[in-house]
Amino acid sequence: MFKPAGIPLSQLPVTEVELDELEAMRLCDKEGLDQTEAAEEMDISRGTLQRLLYSGRRKIVDCFVNTKAITFQAGPHIREREKDRGKGPRNSNR
Repeated sequence: MFKPAGIPLSQLPVTEVELDELEAMRLCDKEGLDQTEAAEEMDISRGTLQRLLYSGRRKIVDCFVNTKAITFQAGPHIREREKDRGKGPRNSNR
């Protein structure tokens, strides 16, 4: 969890960033992979990666601009959710 200094957590709204969103941002923004490479690394489609980047970046910026705490949610990962919807991993047809 990250929060602004000097403000008690009990007084802050908290935004949850999913681990898949964080991983997409790490691969593209920190490691410098392009979206195609990052999608391959995560074994998801490029469109899914784009949605994760948009959602994760929007949440992070909202927290900085609007003085919110950030927590990271460990939930079902994108590959598991796609499998549950019948899509499976992107490379399952190879």
